[in-house]
Amino acid sequence: MPNPKGNPENLKNFTTEREEPLSSTISFRATEKMKEEVKAQEDPPEFCRQAIQEKLDRNKGK
Repeated sequence: MPNPKGNPENLKNFTTEREEPLSSTISFRATEKMKEEVKAQEDPPEFCRQAIQEKLDRNKGK
């Protein structure tokens, strides 16, 4: 039976060393193959952030 008071580790505030905090989420549809390839990465969330940022930077240069 789970502890009704929860895990104390979950109560600690999340901290980051980023210049800008990660305060928003994005949701999008992808193929199953794409999803599996992303999930296979070492750090899937960071992989997606870097990929999106690279594309945004390329589009700024146009």
